[in-house]
Amino acid sequence: MTNPDFYGAGRIVTTLLLAMCLRIAPWPEPLIVFNPDWVLLVLIYWALALPERVGIFHAWFFGLLTDVLTGRLLGQYALAYSLVIYICLKLHKRLRQFPLLQQELYIFFCLLLSQLLLFLIKNLQNPAQLHASFWIPVFTGTLFWPVVYFSLRFVRLVRGIR
Repeated sequence: MTNPDFYGAGRIVTTLLLAMCLRIAPWPEPLIVFNPDWVLLVLIYWALALPERVGIFHAWFFGLLTDVLTGRLLGQYALAYSLVIYICLKLHKRLRQFPLLQQELYIFFCLLLSQLLLFLIKNLQNPAQLHASFWIPVFTGTLFWPVVYFSLRFVRLVRGIR
């Protein structure tokens, strides 16, 4: 017999691995700045849609994998993802009721919080200046939220992930 929970977890992990591939994909030089944090967007979706299945441990684990893939300080993304997912889990019942435009505003602040944490950690290592390119992944992630939301919702509903 097949276990539907196993296949659901496999599909969740597959979407997260796909997001990690998008995160490290070799984009052309001018487009690298516009690459949003796909992993965090997918984690936020699954934390809002299935809070009992995707939580802080998943955010921490995939944050560590993102640290390794991007070559950043180990634990940097893990901390940022865990904090954002914790906030999403605390507010998931409200956030699921919001219209998509209000969700986008919330996603903007989640991505901004993540970027600020990453900047603070980078600034602790060696002083850095805040450039205009700091804001671009936050805006592009906010703009891509409806695409992520509807595509993962399609995966969840069609494949019956519960």
